[in-house]
Amino acid sequence: MPQEELQNGNATETSPLLYNVQPTDSLAPEGPLPASHHVNGNGTFHKDLAAAEDDDTLERQETNTSINRQKQYEGLPDVKKRMKYIFPAVVVGVFLSAADQTIIVSSYGSIGSELNALSMTSWIATAYFLTLTSFQPLYGKLSDIFGRKACLLFGYTVFGLGCLGCGLAQDINQLIAARAFAGIGGGAMTTVVSILLSDVCTLRERGQWQGYVNIVFAAGSSAGAPIGGIAVDYIGWRWAFLIQVPLCVIAFLAVTFALHLPQREQADWRKSLRRIDFPGAIILLSAVSTFCLALDRGSNVSWTAPVAYIPLATSIPLFIIFVLVEMNLAVEPFGPGHIIFDRTMIATYLCNFFSMAGWLAAIFYIPLYFQVVDHVTATGAGLRLIPGVIFGVLGSLHAGYYMRRTGKYYWLTVIVYAGLALGTFTIFLMSGILLNSTIGIVLGMCLAGFSNGNGITTTLIGIIANASHEDQAVATACSYLFRSLGSVFGVSISATVANQALRKSLASELPQLGLPEGEALDIAEKVRQSLAYLRQLDPKVRHVVENCFAKSTNAAFGLQVALVLGAAISAWFIRDTRLSK
Repeated sequence: MPQEELQNGNATETSPLLYNVQPTDSLAPEGPLPASHHVNGNGTFHKDLAAAEDDDTLERQETNTSINRQKQYEGLPDVKKRMKYIFPAVVVGVFLSAADQTIIVSSYGSIGSELNALSMTSWIATAYFLTLTSFQPLYGKLSDIFGRKACLLFGYTVFGLGCLGCGLAQDINQLIAARAFAGIGGGAMTTVVSILLSDVCTLRERGQWQGYVNIVFAAGSSAGAPIGGIAVDYIGWRWAFLIQVPLCVIAFLAVTFALHLPQREQADWRKSLRRIDFPGAIILLSAVSTFCLALDRGSNVSWTAPVAYIPLATSIPLFIIFVLVEMNLAVEPFGPGHIIFDRTMIATYLCNFFSMAGWLAAIFYIPLYFQVVDHVTATGAGLRLIPGVIFGVLGSLHAGYYMRRTGKYYWLTVIVYAGLALGTFTIFLMSGILLNSTIGIVLGMCLAGFSNGNGITTTLIGIIANASHEDQAVATACSYLFRSLGSVFGVSISATVANQALRKSLASELPQLGLPEGEALDIAEKVRQSLAYLRQLDPKVRHVVENCFAKSTNAAFGLQVALVLGAAISAWFIRDTRLSK
């Protein structure tokens, strides 16, 4: 049973794996900051050697830190009273950002054909995701420096201009550049909203509001592909982007007039610019971009291609350099060492990384399995995903209401990530290992979706609860980075495993039908590019190819089980803090 402690009037629940951690350890949610640091008047940290030597100073420091930790739970009651007006304005960007991640799924063929660059259409999606992922971690500190409202309005402006550029693009290079520009704004529209809600709401209420945000995000993700398809069929693909511009203008005006936050101390813009950690920002952007680029090219081209292994080899030292710069040189770092290396934070970030890596990759491969094995259309396969999406939203809402009622999240997090592993394992078993069952896969999706919806919400609250108030924005932005990196990592690695399994199976099975190995590999490549190619094959060959494809997706499901087990294990190392009312 977990240890119950009373710290500063708040009961905390400790993971059994951390039972012997003392309340004064830096891992404790209510414990003090390291003795070599203290919080100054503007919320930044600096060295204080005297504090490490003076017991009285250290005692005052601990008391002040505890008081500051308590203040983070009070929220902004005056702003919260206007949430019925504010919330619709701020989540428009969440919807648009989510929709833009899937909007080209059903339209990239038409886009590539019109621009005479079908071979480059994958970059339309990749460019947006690269900049969105790379800039997300920066908005935490930038919103501390320039304010939440300013960063959110900046996001709407950049995203709107990017969409305008997409709609007016005359060639594929202009379109890719505009998509990359839009991704910069898209990163702000999701991250800053989450940070803003943490400012306005108490921790118990925060999970419930996150559930509402997740509903909007799920709606945007689900609507993106249909919007793109309708635009292509009726009014042209350009309008899939142009229609977002007036929505950005409306959202910009709504936030401008509806969102009134407490007045910040007005600082000269030159002083604000000097506070930005430009070296850290450039290194982090380079590290994340090269890492994502390597994963994308490795899965879509080849891991032996220079375009894959050179960026991967470059990203690793860049991440190391970033950590060194943030710990030793940066005055106001984007990734402070006491956040990056805090064991509780690492546990929650790993939960985000592994859960999104496994679950998003499963969502990517389940429709392919349905199309090949059950011979359903892309629309039919998509419809079978709806129960999992619905249960994911219900899981997020459940976590919010549970935390609001109980004030705890630790055991729920442990249980739901075990549920995520069980649901993913069920999908693995029902996709050919134990039997082929569509109903079994859908039930596994429902369990996994509900569990992941809970876990994403509880880990976010765990991050906020275990960060000091001045670190909440940076810590939240880092969580979004780990989610995005996990997503691209899981899909890329799963694609590699599935492609290798498909090539190996076809090279083994097709020669038995009298086909040479070279033709088998050619079939594998064509099937990977388009499932429509299956209809062109001889029935006997098609049957073998379909069986091999099913085995390859099953191999991907097996990898995804291993990934979500990483989240289930990491969850045990999270520390619970009772959430104030």
